[in-house]
Amino acid sequence: MASDTKERILVAALEMFSQNGYAGTNIRELSASLGLVKSGVYKHYESKAAIWNALLDEMIAYYAEHFGSIEHLPPVPDSPEGLVTMTMQMVNFTVHDEKIIMTRKVLTLEQFRDERARELATKHFLTGLTELFAHIFAGMMDKGLLRKDDPKMLAFAYTAPISALIHLCDREPDQKEEALAQIEAFGRHFIAVYGAKQ
Repeated sequence: MASDTKERILVAALEMFSQNGYAGTNIRELSASLGLVKSGVYKHYESKAAIWNALLDEMIAYYAEHFGSIEHLPPVPDSPEGLVTMTMQMVNFTVHDEKIIMTRKVLTLEQFRDERARELATKHFLTGLTELFAHIFAGMMDKGLLRKDDPKMLAFAYTAPISALIHLCDREPDQKEEALAQIEAFGRHFIAVYGAKQ
């Protein structure tokens, strides 16, 4: 039961942090939203900072499990079309999973105030994506699916516009379907330009 309450606290904290930011969220309101008193929250987490760090730890693990990371690499596609399919699966998860959407909002809000949030934002919005796709592209080059090139530069060229369109989905939810179509079209264009000539 205690672990259920701990998880409920993290779920409520993520929602409040994504709406109000870390500084704009107080333990009294968080407690009340769960039907608890402040001491009921402090029984599980010693401070708001402890909730914050537990939440970030949980989201790092959740993202790695469902999306992939350097430690949890997805399989290298067996065809150029497989790259587009894999990309769209990752993107659809990223723009539709409520936990990930709220986490992205929290990192966007807090990256200018919190060192750990800044490091995670840089990793998830830029460097981690580039590293992940550099491995994928190196594997596709080894399979003869992409022409030989610098996999890191190709990964940067591939992930930067996709990341920008994902952030557009957060800012302009009514443009989500158009952004998804644009990402898929971009994936096919990338394959047309960088695919190995048969």
